[in-house]
Amino acid sequence: PFGPAGASDIDVIVWRGRMLGAVATIEIHHHDRKEAQHLISAACAEAHRLERLFSLYLDDSALVELNRTGILVDPAAEMVELLSISQSYSELTGGLFDVTVQPLWNVYASHFSREGADPAGPPPAAIRAALARVGYRGLMVSRDRIAMPRGMALTLNGIAQGYVTDRVVDLLRARGIDHSMVDMGEPRTIGSHPDGRPWEIGIADPERPDQTRTVLRVVDRAVSTSGSYGFQFDPQGRFNHLFDPASGVCGHLHRSVTAIGGTATAADALSTAFSMMDRKMIGAL
Repeated sequence: PFGPAGASDIDVIVWRGRMLGAVATIEIHHHDRKEAQHLISAACAEAHRLERLFSLYLDDSALVELNRTGILVDPAAEMVELLSISQSYSELTGGLFDVTVQPLWNVYASHFSREGADPAGPPPAAIRAALARVGYRGLMVSRDRIAMPRGMALTLNGIAQGYVTDRVVDLLRARGIDHSMVDMGEPRTIGSHPDGRPWEIGIADPERPDQTRTVLRVVDRAVSTSGSYGFQFDPQGRFNHLFDPASGVCGHLHRSVTAIGGTATAADALSTAFSMMDRKMIGAL
């Protein structure tokens, strides 16, 4: 839906929807309301095109096909680019960022979906079996094909939202937008707010995620937050969506980690990896 952000500011067009399973927002400040609506339509079309590549939840997405068959021949350039970027962040973080952790998700989801599931979590043998199929070095990425061993599976949930945000930002910048806020699951600002002040991005309270803990003021930057509260397999919150690719255990080192970067792709990947690092490791990186 389109709508003005405020009755006194008719030059602001705000779109809200969902993208890659997350709430998405685009805010454009423009002197021509019709042109702003055209820009938002173009941005949404681009985001939905990329979603059909990266989504785990669309049955005909490229990622679902890759997980099902283990190979993509003549893959889309964006899939090659995003997986190549992912591999570089895996190297940078010593493997703590790893898109091949989907077998761990499957094990935890399967375990806790059973009636009377052991609250102690999946059996160690099941976790070890999943870990045998985890490891970014087993993923082969080239312009001609993407391939991985049978049983390996990918999730791009730790980086795709940032990447899609960046692609939408690129589109808007190319069409002359100097002041905007784009959030395809991870927010990134274009320039400052048109009135000259920084943009304000709220950071959720990890104890009460529906409330804001603090507000960051940013100009031309991206922000990404990872926290165990984002998804929990069990009512007690002992098991969550942040996995250590080396041990298979769920991350509890921090309640919440926020990364601020020049791109949403970088912030997204690093906030995920930082969830597995102590402060000293984060500082060193």
